[in-house]
Order: sequence, then C-alpha cells, then structure tokens
Amino acid sequence: MTTLAPPLLHLNSPPELKVVNMTKRFGSLVALKDVTLTLKPGTFHGLLGENGAGKSTLVKCIMGFYAPTAGQVLINDQIYPIRSPKDAHGCGIGMVYQHFTSVPAMTVAENLVLSRYDRAQVINWAQEYEALRTFMARSPFQVDLDVPVGQLAAGQKQKLEILKQLYLQSRILILDEPTSVLTPDEADEVLGLLRQEVQAGHLSVLLITHKFREVLAFTDEVTVLRKGHLAGHGTVADLTVADMAQLMLGTERATKTVDKTDTVSAQPVLEVKELGAFKDNGLVAFGPLNLTVHSGEIVGIAGVSGNGQRELVEVLAGQRSPTQGQVCVTGEPYRATRAEMVRHGVCTLPEEPLRNACVPGMSVAENMALRTFDRPPLARWRWLRLGAIRQAAQKLIETFRVKTPSPETPIQNLSGGNVQRTVLARELSSPDINLLIAANPCFGLDFSAVDQIHNAIVEARNRGVAVLLVSEDLDELLALSDRILVISEGQFVYASTTEQANVTDIGHKMAGH
Repeated sequence: MTTLAPPLLHLNSPPELKVVNMTKRFGSLVALKDVTLTLKPGTFHGLLGENGAGKSTLVKCIMGFYAPTAGQVLINDQIYPIRSPKDAHGCGIGMVYQHFTSVPAMTVAENLVLSRYDRAQVINWAQEYEALRTFMARSPFQVDLDVPVGQLAAGQKQKLEILKQLYLQSRILILDEPTSVLTPDEADEVLGLLRQEVQAGHLSVLLITHKFREVLAFTDEVTVLRKGHLAGHGTVADLTVADMAQLMLGTERATKTVDKTDTVSAQPVLEVKELGAFKDNGLVAFGPLNLTVHSGEIVGIAGVSGNGQRELVEVLAGQRSPTQGQVCVTGEPYRATRAEMVRHGVCTLPEEPLRNACVPGMSVAENMALRTFDRPPLARWRWLRLGAIRQAAQKLIETFRVKTPSPETPIQNLSGGNVQRTVLARELSSPDINLLIAANPCFGLDFSAVDQIHNAIVEARNRGVAVLLVSEDLDELLALSDRILVISEGQFVYASTTEQANVTDIGHKMAGH
C-alpha cells in the first residue's frame, strides 16, 4: 500500500473505501475504538447502532471533520490522508447530512453552483443553466431549477441535498439519517432511486440509519457499532432482524441497581390525552398520544432521536404548542405557563441545558434562582435580595457538588456536567415538586456525574415525585424506570413494566420494525 498524493477527481465508477482500525478519542472519552469497515464498489451498505454508538464519529473521520487518533482511510487500497471535506471530495466521497445545508433564499440552480469547490470570479449563467439542465435530465431526482429552496417541501429539499453530491461527481455517498424528515413514501422513493443508481454501478452508498425496515429493503451489507466498538458485520440476506437487534443492543446488559422504595397510594400526576404536535417543518411530530405518570413512579420513554420525543418534551415544558389533545397535572388542565408550573410543582430538566434551561452569561447563583427569584426569601416586596440569592446558591452548590470557582461565575464557563448539576439543583430543590420531566439528563457526562444525577432522580421518585424520563440510553431507562415505553414515528409502540421488559422486543420497536 502506498500513500496517495493527488486527489481522485472525475471517477467514472465508485472506488473501494476501507476504514482500517479507526480510533477517535476526545480527552478521556473513547468515542471509537479499532473500527474497520469496507464499502465495496457498487454496493449499498447500512451502518447501524444506538445513539452514541459511534456512527457519526466514524463518518466525520472519513469526511475529514475529525482527525482520527489512530487508523487509516484507504481508497482502492491506497492510503489517502483526508484532512477536510474537500480532501474527501477529491476521493469521490460526498456526505448528505441530517440537517439541510442549502441557502433558503437562493434558487435550486444557485445552490447547485454554490456547492462547487471552484472559485470562479464570474458566472456565465447561460452556460451554467445549459449544463444544469443536462445534469438534471440524467439525474435520478427532478427538482425545478428556478424555485427558491425555501419554497420546497422537505422531501424536495432532501433530494436537492443528494443532487448536490451527484452534481459534484461524488461516487461514494454517505447518508446520515436521510429519511428522518421524510414521510415513509418519500423515504422509499429516495432510497429506491438511489438503489437503482447503485445497481447500475454509478454509486456506492453508506447509509446511517436506525430503521431495520430500510436496511432490509435497500442494503446489501450491514455494519453494526455498539458503544464505539465494531459489534458485527454481514450480508443482509444472511441476517434476521433479531440478529441485528442483538448486535445493536447486546445480550448481556449490566443493569445498575438503584435504591427504590415501595410506592404507597400512587395517584395520577401527569395525564396526557390524545396529545399531538407538529415538527418545525410542519410535518406531524407525534400523536395522538395517551400517557399517565403516577406519584412515586418513573416512566421511561425509549426511542431513537427524531421520533417525536423532543417535541413531546417541548410541549410539556411550554416550548411548543400542541395541535390537539390535552395535558392535565394533578387533575387540572395544564398549559405549561410559569404560574401553572409553580402551582402544580412541575420541574423540567431538558436536554442541552445551557441552551434550553439557562441564561449562559448570567452567574451560577442567578441561574439557580430563575425559578424562585421573585418569591420569598429571595425577594421582598418585589425587590431582589442578592445576599439571599447568593446564600441559597451556596447551599445548593455544596449539596449537589457543583464545581464552580464561585457562585458569581458565569454558568457558560462550567463543564457540561456542572451545568447539568446546576439545573438539577434548581429544579429538585423545590419542596413542592410533584412532577419532574427529564430529557437525556446524562448525555455526554462522565460516570461520576451520571451516578449523582441518577441518584437524585431516584431520590425524587422515592419522595413521591412523578418522573417522566425521556432518554436515548436504554441502559439508563432499564436501570431507573418502573415502566418503559417505546416511541417510534411519533407513536407509542411498546409498553411494559421494566421487570418484564424484553430488550429484543424493545430493539425491534425502536428500529421501527
């Protein structure tokens, strides 16, 4: 094997892509460990794994967004150092991301020309349109060149993202959850047309997905990652859904033990009745959903991201308006206003707390006071008592072991774990808490922070608090929950007590099968 110096532009057929012993560390966190993958020319290859399994890290190393700690990318058995997406383009590799990258105010034609890596000072639009019409005539998708992207439906926008890579003459396409914004019919159309291009020998496709249905219908081979390691590989024809679920989730799950006390006279606290909401793009996010969480109970919602759970939490936290249904807390209609949150004792621990639950430039003490700053003892006659705010914060910092130079330190200067501890301290310190809504409370945190947050959630449950725990970490849900639900494509598709939960069934349902 030799190191390739010149880029491989204008390939007529897809090259072979090999990833050999790829490892990526972020400080002490090992996101990827000795992963090897081969994408054969003219094949459709699925990349499976739970959230956090290392799929995105792997493809970002291939694309040059990350410099791998160890390992190599080989193109036709030649080592090619990919340090940027432009280097990847030189190897004939293009990527379609989860989020659209086109400029909404510009037309389809303008976005296609903009995607090129050349630096032409003057654009001859007559020539460009002639070339674009020729390209569009032989492309698998048809999108009107003169329409502003902002006016396109989600399915057309996703087709444009793929068209940009074909326009750039990419022969290897990496698709990162490309159907998450599409309806099932649109997903089948897009993947089916790409499948035809693969079978014709024009493309190779590496598809990151969590849907077994898509793997079975469109892919030739599959590689499965689990917790940053290679869990398995095989041809799809030789694997069952149960085989892939077992590779994805593992058979031996070391469920941690937590100290739960028996619940006495549990009462309904949160009642969701026929609730529904839209995504930002106007498609249905979830619904209609029905759900009840009782006092002294943790109900866990499992699911791969993008299946409606984020929008559900936003509705319950007052950050998104429902399109149908009703929410009741302690038997009364609940619309998630601040006054109702106080009256009913509702607290939230959202994902990305620095963005969703804090004011980054304000101090730790001020953020801890956001829930109660206008009530005694932190305020008197509507005047803030700064000394009382600092004193209350100091107690919470000690109780929840928040590592901060001082209560006056801006919260944006803290680590992710300590931001999460700060929000948890604020939300759980209320003596009148009845309901806690927690979304991915431990995402990206170290083990000590995870244990502390888990213990705090269980202690709240033992005090009689009703807890709705939404998480993409199945181990976390199995360890903490009393009941577990699975959400897929905006619907609850599985329900069980945690003691009777079947991990294989959960895996099938999470993957939409």
